[in-house]
Amino acid sequence: MATLLVLCRFLHFTVVLLMFGACAFRPWLLGKSPRPVLDRQLSRITRLLAWLALISAVIWLLLISASMADTQLPALELSTVQQVLSKTFFGKVWSLHLLLNMLLVLALFTSWTNVRLLLSAGLLVTLAPIGHGAMLDGSSGQLLILNQVVHLLCVGAWLGGLLVLGLIIRQPASDPLEAILKRFSGLGYWLVAGLLITGLINIRVLTGQFWPTPLFSGFALILLIKVLLVAGMLGLALLNRLRMRNCEQRLGSLQASVAMEWLLGVAAVAAVSLLGTLPPMLIAG
Repeated sequence: MATLLVLCRFLHFTVVLLMFGACAFRPWLLGKSPRPVLDRQLSRITRLLAWLALISAVIWLLLISASMADTQLPALELSTVQQVLSKTFFGKVWSLHLLLNMLLVLALFTSWTNVRLLLSAGLLVTLAPIGHGAMLDGSSGQLLILNQVVHLLCVGAWLGGLLVLGLIIRQPASDPLEAILKRFSGLGYWLVAGLLITGLINIRVLTGQFWPTPLFSGFALILLIKVLLVAGMLGLALLNRLRMRNCEQRLGSLQASVAMEWLLGVAAVAAVSLLGTLPPMLIAG
């Protein structure tokens, strides 16, 4: 069941991050003017992501309920799920999360772009108190959750933005690609800064150290893998920034670079999904 939970977390985090980033970066990169082909593609993708998010959220709830009841999933009773939703911190957060998810599914069949963005942001924000974000009480716990909110928003914008950028690159040339890349990388600097700062804060608060030890086992090892994957993303982003001029003449390599950067990001999310199930070795005092 632990493996199923990790896989479920990975799927759910990935689709929620992508939805937020796609909703945020579409107007940032291209403005509000319609792009029929691109908009149809994004609409199909985000609807699929929203349904996957809803299904995986329900499965996540069932897995957590079975774990709390110390029973197998097939033997799980509805009353147990109801108790988890009404009497646990996870359940109260997840009730709001599921509601936002259902509203987002409906909103994606409308043209209300601002509503979609707000709902996708709310869906992402309600993931912050889940896992290590709920380890501390009082003001410290609230600040940790706020830090996690900023971290998730930065990750989601970057990962979903790469999805939109990849789709744009594959469209027939209608906008100056160099200008679009400049807009993406311009905001990317702030996203990277936010991601690094909030990530370091998370490590310090959760482990009591600037870096957890021992380095090559458990939580520290998976965290190291995540950091290396993010470093790979940064390297590719810097390479694309340096080779931005006349990028229309090397579309093939640019597409491959953006796709690789996106895949590294997805792999980093997989590492985070596993990290959320591991003890961070918090050191007292």
